[in-house]
Amino acid sequence: MSKFQLPALPYAYEALEPHFDKETMTIHHQRHHQAYVDNLNKAVAGSDAENETLENILRSVSKYSPAIRNNGGGHYNHSLFWETLSPTPRTQPEGQLAEAIKNTFGSLDELKAQIKQAGLGQFGSGWAWLFVKYNGSLGVAATANQDNPLMDTNVTNQGYPILGVDVWEHAYYLKYQNKRADYLDAFWSVLDWSVIEKKYAEIITKLQ
Repeated sequence: MSKFQLPALPYAYEALEPHFDKETMTIHHQRHHQAYVDNLNKAVAGSDAENETLENILRSVSKYSPAIRNNGGGHYNHSLFWETLSPTPRTQPEGQLAEAIKNTFGSLDELKAQIKQAGLGQFGSGWAWLFVKYNGSLGVAATANQDNPLMDTNVTNQGYPILGVDVWEHAYYLKYQNKRADYLDAFWSVLDWSVIEKKYAEIITKLQ
C-alpha cells in the first residue's frame, strides 16, 4: 500500500450545491487531489521523507525536492479543505475561537474580509489561510501554488493552518468562471466552524 492515500469525502459530491457544484467537486477530488497523492508517493519513494509524517515533511520542506514540496502541500491543503466543508455547516464560530477572532480582527465580518482580500490578492494559483502562529495568535495569509503556513519556506507567516480556501482556478472555474470574489463569498456558506474550533483548540493545547 502506498504511504499516502486520497481521503474519502464525508459527503456526496453534489452535497455542497448550489455553492460548490458536483462536477467541480468530483474533478477536484478524484483528479486533482488524486494526482497530488500519486505524485507525492513517487517523490518520497526511497528518500528519508518516506518515513516521516506529512506535517514533519512540510515543516522542514526546504530540504526536500520541489516535487515533495508541491505535491505534499497539495495533499495536505486539500485534505484540510475537504474536512472543513459541510452541507450542514455551523456558520458561526463559538467559544474560545470566537473570542480570539474578535480580539484579533474586531469581528467575524472583518476576518472574512481579510481572507477574501488575501484570496483576491493572490496573483495566479494559491490559497488564503487562517492560521495559528507559533506564539498562539491568529493570522491571515496568502500563499502561492500549494504552499501553506506550515512550510519553513514561509519567512513571515509560519504556523498551523486551521482554515484554507483554495483559489486555484480548478476549484471554481466551471461554476464561477473568472468571478473569484463570488466563489470566495460562497465558501462561507459551506464552511463548518465547528471543525475549525476543534483544530484551534488542539493547536492551542499543543502550544501550551
